[in-house]
Amino acid sequence: MMTRLLGVLGGMGPLASAHFMTRLTLLTEASQDQDHVPAILWSDPRIPDRSAALRGDGPDPLPALMRGVDGLRQAGCGAIVMPCNTAHAWHQAMAERAGVPFLHIADATADALRKVAPPPCVVGVMGTAATLAMRLYQDRLSAQGWEVITPDEAEMARLVTPAIASVKANRVAEAFAPLAEAANLLGQRGARAVVLGCTEIPLGIQAGPQDQLHVPLVDTIDALACAARDWARQAG
Repeated sequence: MMTRLLGVLGGMGPLASAHFMTRLTLLTEASQDQDHVPAILWSDPRIPDRSAALRGDGPDPLPALMRGVDGLRQAGCGAIVMPCNTAHAWHQAMAERAGVPFLHIADATADALRKVAPPPCVVGVMGTAATLAMRLYQDRLSAQGWEVITPDEAEMARLVTPAIASVKANRVAEAFAPLAEAANLLGQRGARAVVLGCTEIPLGIQAGPQDQLHVPLVDTIDALACAARDWARQAG
C-alpha cells in the first residue's frame, strides 16, 4: 500500500490544492473507498510567492518547497505531484531531492492536449506572467510539434492576472468573464485548444456559463490528476 501512496505538494494556492484532491477522486473509477488513490496533501500556504521570486522581488520559495518534499517522503510517499504551475520553475531541484517520481504538470498536460488537439496545430496557453516568461509550456509543447501562442501583455494585464488574483482572494465568480474573454481571444487567433496553465484558472473558468467558451480547454489540474491516478494504478 505504501508504494502507491501519492504525495501532493500544495498550498499554492490552497483552493487549487483542495480542488486537485477532488478531481483526483472524481477521475478515479471506484466502487468503494479502497479503490481510490491513497494520498497525503501537504498544503502550506506560507510558501513564499513564486511569481515574486521569479521577478527577483520576493524571497526564495525553494527551502519551503523542500520541506514539503521531505515531509512527503518521510510519510512514505512513492511519488509526488505539485498542483502549481509556476512552482515548477524549481521542479528539477525538488525532483532530485525527492528520490521518487515527481510527475511534471506540463508533461501530463501534453498527454491530455494530444487527445484534444494533436500536433501539428496552434494551441494557446494561459498562465501567470511568471509561468509564461519561464516558457514552462511553450518549450515543451513546441518540441512536440505544437505552435504555441499566449495572451499579449495588454490581455495579461487587463484579463488574466486580475482574474488569477480574484481566485486567490476567494472571489471566484469574478474571474470567469475575463478568463473566458482571454481564452476566446486565443481561439480567434487560431488556437485549436487552450491550456489553462495556472491551477487557479480552471476554478475561475468553471464559475460561469460554459456556453460562452468557444474553444476547447485543457485543464492542467485534471491532467495532473489523471497522471497521478495512472501512476497509482501502475504502482499497484
